[in-house]
Amino acid sequence: MFSLNTLLNPPDNLSVGEIILISLILGMLHGVTPDEHTWPITFSYAIGKYSTKGGMKAGFLFSLGFTIQRAFLTTIGFLGLAAIYNQYNLDGPVYAVVGIVMAIAGSYILKGKYIHLPIDALFKSKQHTEEAGKVKDIPIKMTIVHGLVAGFGFGAYATIITFVLAPQLPSVVYAPLPGLFFGLGTMVMQIIFGMIFGNILRLKKMTEEQLSFIARKTAGRVLYYGGLVFLIVGLLIIVLPAIDNFAISTGNPIPNLDAINIGFLLVISVVGVIGISSILYGFREAKRLAKHI
Repeated sequence: MFSLNTLLNPPDNLSVGEIILISLILGMLHGVTPDEHTWPITFSYAIGKYSTKGGMKAGFLFSLGFTIQRAFLTTIGFLGLAAIYNQYNLDGPVYAVVGIVMAIAGSYILKGKYIHLPIDALFKSKQHTEEAGKVKDIPIKMTIVHGLVAGFGFGAYATIITFVLAPQLPSVVYAPLPGLFFGLGTMVMQIIFGMIFGNILRLKKMTEEQLSFIARKTAGRVLYYGGLVFLIVGLLIIVLPAIDNFAISTGNPIPNLDAINIGFLLVISVVGVIGISSILYGFREAKRLAKHI
């Protein structure tokens, strides 16, 4: 088995089989570490389905879109067309687009097919019991779109498969393989995390109707408000690129765990702060609505 140093700094003259195996392992590392392009989306949709099957489906569909994009990325890496990532910082635009897609999905779940600013829904809900059923179901197929968009994000793992592994392949026919297997590795871990996220609400005994209401509300709020956070951060990076260079080293060599940076803070903000507060608020809201039945 490859050492961590070999995985993060692959040597030259690797065989196709070795490149595939390293890509797969890197994908699993990517999927298990807190990544701003994967965790917020998988968490939102998985918890919205509040079940093992639903959570696994959310992780699978998101990773499917992500895998398709990664296969494309390593192909252009082999062809030498990925140099744009070395010339320009695309984090800002990618964050902004991801935020817009998240906000659109969250807005659909909360109020319908339009974007608004439902601040009252987060802090002081004025809904009545009969309105609870109006919360939209989770558009889980949208996770594929999220995966395709998020795949354009570029970090340490993408650098390795695009600029180190892909160019070593013997022909363009093999070029999609590092991205494909990297995506599959990510998929395995996202399905597992989706299963875990999808069962969080089951830890508290409530009726199926209450769980459905809390799940949809939580997913909608995390996607909507998390999307706004992504959009704001993306716009700030576009205007002030130096912000993206913020990082406090943790001493851990594994990417996504090696520093407290913008990406890590996005994960904590969306999954940790917005996600957990939305779940707790949802429990209180569901109990309040139940009293009016």
